[in-house]
Amino acid sequence: MVKINPHDIQQQQFKVKFRGFDIQEVDSFLEKISDQFESLMDESKKYKEKVERLDLESQGYKKREEIFKRAILNSQKVLEQMKQNARKSAELIVAEAEVNAEKLLNRTHQRLSQLHEDINELKRQRMQIEIQLRGILESHTKLLDMGEEETKSADEKDTKVQLLPRT
Repeated sequence: MVKINPHDIQQQQFKVKFRGFDIQEVDSFLEKISDQFESLMDESKKYKEKVERLDLESQGYKKREEIFKRAILNSQKVLEQMKQNARKSAELIVAEAEVNAEKLLNRTHQRLSQLHEDINELKRQRMQIEIQLRGILESHTKLLDMGEEETKSADEKDTKVQLLPRT
């Protein structure tokens, strides 16, 4: 396809023949066509430039869209990783709490066992003290009983002893 520009249209020459076309009318018509053609070419050039600019913008948008897609995917991956880390952290905290609770429970059982032993030891000591006190009380009661008997016999002897008159 041969490209025609406005200058080609204006420079176009036709052969003159007898009973041919009016040269001025043809030239005038060619000039109008040339002007219109030039206008259409300018408009076409503007549209081509606009299409190129829009293509570049479209490419830019496509690149940004890809960047956004990658950013969203990366964000989703990071979010998922954060969720997994939070789950693992929560599991570790729960496990640690369970271990601490088990240790505390063991210490509590040991302390309870120690308290039972202490209570039993105190009961044993109390029984020993009660036995010792009973023994002491019994021995003192016997001493008091003996002392009372001696006092009675001494009182009896005293009553047998009469006072002698004075002379």
